[in-house]
Amino acid sequence: MSLEEYFETGPPFERPIFEAIRTHIESIDPAIWFEPVSVGIFFKRRTSFLQLRTMTKWVAVCFHLDRKLEHERLSRKVVRRGSPRYFHVVNVRDAADIDELLLDWLTEAWENDA
Repeated sequence: MSLEEYFETGPPFERPIFEAIRTHIESIDPAIWFEPVSVGIFFKRRTSFLQLRTMTKWVAVCFHLDRKLEHERLSRKVVRRGSPRYFHVVNVRDAADIDELLLDWLTEAWENDA
């Protein structure tokens, strides 16, 4: 599925969130690729290190870290079976919710996927 096909049916808040995150990720790695699929957009380096999953009122920004974060912005966190990595989710309602803290976590997720 192309990016344009993916966004044809999505809510208006989805694309600005994607573009803000894509701009940041491409600033640290211009060779990064992403894959729009029916459940969201997966950013890939070696594996899928970042997922954007659109919900009714927000985009769930999902990422893996080697450490467990403790912060009120996290909507949930789960230890993955058979892996020392922690799966974190931050709900983002619009691009203005994407701050330096979240971008730092996404950079760390990218670094962990080396």
